[in-house]
Amino acid sequence: MRKPRDFDAELKALEDKARELKARKVQQLGELVIATGADSLSAEELAGALVALGETKDAGKREAWAKRGTAFFQRQSRRSASAPDRDTGGAQTQPGGGQSPSSGTGAA
Repeated sequence: MRKPRDFDAELKALEDKARELKARKVQQLGELVIATGADSLSAEELAGALVALGETKDAGKREAWAKRGTAFFQRQSRRSASAPDRDTGGAQTQPGGGQSPSSGTGAA
């Protein structure tokens, strides 16, 4: 006879995983805001800019923004690739960990 599946335990595990993924996404978005320098904006300014971006239907503008974002990430990846030569990887991790509380206060 087959062992019955514990659907409640499986559902709880999936919910925990979803919660973990959502928390990671929020943290990464906060890190992105900080990395781009957008943390100097007020929450209202940042929200307004994001709303405008979301409402923009002009494909040319969106493509230009995407190219600019790609260039930003390429610069970042080059910097982080050369950073271990100068610093330890732990030094890079610390600012990310220290940024989470500041993102929380910036959002409040």
